[in-house]
Amino acid sequence: MKKHFNIIIAGAGGIAEAAGLILAEWSTVTPTIYIGNRTLSKAKKVAQWIINGTAKSCKVIAFHLDPLHISDEVKTILKNGDALLDCLPGSLAPTMAILANNYELQYANLTEYVDETNQIIASSKNAKTGFVLQTGLAPGYIDVLSHYMFQEFCESHQVDRVARLELKVGALTNHAIAPHFYGFTWSPIGVATEYVKDCIVIRDYKKTSRPALSERSGIIINGISYEEDLTSGGAADLPDALSGKIQHLDYKTLRHPGHYNWVDNQLKKIKNNENPISDLQDIMLNEIPHIEDDQVIIYAALEGKDSKGVLRRQEIAKQIKPQQIGKHKFRAIQTTTAAPLVQSIQWLLETKPQGVILQSQLDARAFLNGSFVTSVYGKIN
Repeated sequence: MKKHFNIIIAGAGGIAEAAGLILAEWSTVTPTIYIGNRTLSKAKKVAQWIINGTAKSCKVIAFHLDPLHISDEVKTILKNGDALLDCLPGSLAPTMAILANNYELQYANLTEYVDETNQIIASSKNAKTGFVLQTGLAPGYIDVLSHYMFQEFCESHQVDRVARLELKVGALTNHAIAPHFYGFTWSPIGVATEYVKDCIVIRDYKKTSRPALSERSGIIINGISYEEDLTSGGAADLPDALSGKIQHLDYKTLRHPGHYNWVDNQLKKIKNNENPISDLQDIMLNEIPHIEDDQVIIYAALEGKDSKGVLRRQEIAKQIKPQQIGKHKFRAIQTTTAAPLVQSIQWLLETKPQGVILQSQLDARAFLNGSFVTSVYGKIN
């Protein structure tokens, strides 16, 4: 941030922690940060944790936030705020977006939930402030990166169509054991949801949908074998933006070999249940451990013919490891998710657009080379 702002963070989980400390430690001018959570003691703990984690002078204020019952204290904070970073569960995103709209706050969220995103698009179309939706890692960074690759390929090779655009991300443990070959490095709710809900893709240049976990294959990235399969939400708005321009586009989640077979077996057990997402989540929580030491694998690839008919393929692969920020060390999933969120808020505060801005509508080169993003992901040439 290049000037002082009052920035509200809704939520007090791992991503909120990372976003808060990134704002405090990496902003040119440190903002005043408000941390709101349904459990006030947790908000206070995170606020103090941020203060303790930075060498900079930083004012961090905790407050009680019940999204469904807005108190007078919260109303005052919203009135005095400049931006809202929504780190709450995706089911609450439409509610938080309405608050941002009502109080004319710049707004950015992380959710991969498609229905909730569509609700926000409908409710915020006449907003006086900007709303960057589905920012973070996936959806988020991977979509901007992939769109950038498409734009650069078309410009350099003088074409307007390509054959394939592949988006792949895995938030993984460094080691994996049978039978599940997995460890939780982020929200179990998000994992269960993306394994069950349908996926939006492009096939034969048209936007369509496919069942989650229905197109499995293997892939080798930097010499290491992974499994990949369709999961929901990660493609953001690219199927809409690039329909008619790309023959085949999809987002797949990377996993250690053997994990998806285990998931298939669990889904068979609950296939007739009324709430498979909740039931799968319960199974996973009971059998899969939470692991702090993690890595994030990112792979984006484009394949198409140039103006002379030569088939070309371009690939970008990244491995992000845990990172020290200030006095605290963060898991890779925290920094890779929080940095694009903070970059989006900085862009909103500096450019002050109006209405909803989706991933394909961001200035890809500027975003990918933004100071917050490059501190985690490195620069794009």
